[in-house]
Amino acid sequence: MKTLKILALVLASVMMLTMFVGCDVADDGKYQVGICQLTEHVALDAATQGFKDALVEALGEENVEFNYQSAQGDSNTCSTICNQFVSDGVDLILANATPALQAAAAATNEIPVLGTSVTEYGVALEIENFDGTVGGNISGTSDLAPLDKQADMITEWFPNAKKVALLYCSAEANSKYQVDEVKKYLEAKDIEATLYSFSDSNDISAVCTNAANENDVIYVPTDNAVADNTGIIDNICRPMKKPVIAGEEGICNGCGVATLSISYYDLGKTTGEMAAKILRGEADIADMKIEYTEVTKKYNADICEALGITPVEGYVAIEAAE
Repeated sequence: MKTLKILALVLASVMMLTMFVGCDVADDGKYQVGICQLTEHVALDAATQGFKDALVEALGEENVEFNYQSAQGDSNTCSTICNQFVSDGVDLILANATPALQAAAAATNEIPVLGTSVTEYGVALEIENFDGTVGGNISGTSDLAPLDKQADMITEWFPNAKKVALLYCSAEANSKYQVDEVKKYLEAKDIEATLYSFSDSNDISAVCTNAANENDVIYVPTDNAVADNTGIIDNICRPMKKPVIAGEEGICNGCGVATLSISYYDLGKTTGEMAAKILRGEADIADMKIEYTEVTKKYNADICEALGITPVEGYVAIEAAE
């Protein structure tokens, strides 16, 4: 019996040692990093690239291996991807966009999870009285541009606007949060603000058409479904001479007049720098506050010209894509 007990203790010790080593670095000497990206569009792609560049710069290309997976816009696929990362025993998960973060949080409470392109973590993770630190195994970066200043931007560009449509995807909790907040700020300015929600790309055309018919200006937040369908929005709003104010540069480049935007590449880079500290053991993710990046005032020169709008002073033109 004593021999069996000793053998059991030895085996348990070996298993614990194996698990400990696996958390630090994979068998091939590389950190294994899983990347779950909700969908592929300019903003999310830039964030992922910034993340990878920062992590390679910090750790060396030979020391990190990325497993990039796109969910193609499907939240359920995010869950499948994140659960597979957990089964694979990756050292860290990057969750790019809110549904990816929610899936990663549900999949593990042990593997470090960093979110990026997430607007409001308290809303995304249903944390009451959120104080800026998620705790546990989750932290990350936020793409939130000040919503009061976005409301100010609408009245700055269109001081005579009386009715503003707030167009968003009802499947994205952070989009609802943004439009609700902007609505409050606009109504404080005595502007009628109406919510127009669509469930997916199948009904965005009809909803957008109604919004354009019934309002002077359309506002769209940082919304992945909107980002995937800027062509539809532009094809409706531009011929109707209805300007769109956008929550981020990628959307503005596709269908907007102006934006108060961040650099998603820089956001991803900040997230990568956080990941390097975690993997090196230089920081405890439980103590890491959500980080933000600076915003820039930008406008879409082509759409401004098409609508006969003179750009507001202090805004810079979005550079044309190469």
